[in-house]
Amino acid sequence: MPPPDDQPGETFGNPSTSSTTQGPSSGPGSSGPDSETTTGVGTVDSSGGGTGLKLDVASADLGGPIPENAEVFGHSGNILYRLDPNTKEITEVGPFSGCTASIIDIALNADSQMFGVAFSSLWSIDRMTGQCTMIASGNSYPTSLSFVPAGTVDPAEEALVGYVGAQYVRIDTQTGEVSNLGNMLPDGLESSGDLVSVNGGGSFLTVDGPGCNMFDCIIEINPSNGIMLQNYGSVNHDQVFGLAFWAGQAYGFAREGVLFEITFNGNSVSTMPIPFPVAPPGLEFFGAGSTTSAPPAAG
Repeated sequence: MPPPDDQPGETFGNPSTSSTTQGPSSGPGSSGPDSETTTGVGTVDSSGGGTGLKLDVASADLGGPIPENAEVFGHSGNILYRLDPNTKEITEVGPFSGCTASIIDIALNADSQMFGVAFSSLWSIDRMTGQCTMIASGNSYPTSLSFVPAGTVDPAEEALVGYVGAQYVRIDTQTGEVSNLGNMLPDGLESSGDLVSVNGGGSFLTVDGPGCNMFDCIIEINPSNGIMLQNYGSVNHDQVFGLAFWAGQAYGFAREGVLFEITFNGNSVSTMPIPFPVAPPGLEFFGAGSTTSAPPAAG
């Protein structure tokens, strides 16, 4: 989502060819769009609880139905969009009606209830219409947002979390209060845009910083404490302000109005653009979200 001083801009990109990415194995930056192979950076913290696409949360009461309809969501500052991850069809849900400020990110819980934040307000949002209801105002909200499953941050319920720069935080969905969870990202990395978490499917964050300067990287985190488990390397796009997940695939929504699918290949990722033929001129994506009860894998 956009930095605090930014407003919706006038640029739009719509790629029509596929690309793969190469993660940074050493030194700053990453390969450009013409890379043919992918190489991620594996980073493990012994207190993080392991690596890989799936976290061990079997002992938790994670609950929540798998949604009947395949759907992930992306948005500009004032318009909500729905992407069908099966057909790759993109439709406009509608404006964020009733929101008095630009929405900078959204998150959906296991029941597909949508919440959104502006820079200083927290909202409940009807995912079918875009209608907003204010929950709280006056706090400074994070530049990334996701629910994480019950049994991670909170033993009894899902928690709404995010990153403020490198700091992992929790947002109270009743009061809007923001509290630090005590852990920060390592190696000078900071959230570049968005966080997504899926029951049994992992928790992922787009980041920038050393080794991820030219293009954002995607990392896996432990949703219990925010510690980085693995860096999968570059996603070949900058300012990836939105991140969603469905059936083993992640979906990136870049500020320039570009959508793309992210495939995990061992310790690396590859990307494939998703065309948006009827995108409005000047579209910028500010965020994205998907339910924590999304299928963790295909099939």
